[in-house]
Amino acid sequence: MRYYMLAYEKFLREFLHSPDPEQIPKIRRETLTQIGFMQHERFVHFLVCILVGLAFFIALGLALYFRTVGLFLLAVILLGLLAPYLWHYYFLENTTQKMYVLYNQLSALEDGISYPNTSDEKLMKL
Repeated sequence: MRYYMLAYEKFLREFLHSPDPEQIPKIRRETLTQIGFMQHERFVHFLVCILVGLAFFIALGLALYFRTVGLFLLAVILLGLLAPYLWHYYFLENTTQKMYVLYNQLSALEDGISYPNTSDEKLMKL
């Protein structure tokens, strides 16, 4: 999904650099569809992060209570899974928010209106 999102973001940036006025409505509709896909992916990974984090804290609590090697090993394995899940969720969240800004830029081009958050430099650097 990382490559997919980065490729679409690159496509949008290139389009916005030299937009074709006839293609703007079509790209705008397609961007809304893509944002929906990205939001769904982000939500699924959010749930996975919550569940793995919950399992980690339960395993850690049980390991500290019962002091068994197996439970400590389980907690370490879950922590090893949780760290990449959090990193990937961070990427999904920030990229989805960048898509909102790019969509606002597309909307501003089509509508001829200066929408807020069309040049949010702090967000675009994430």
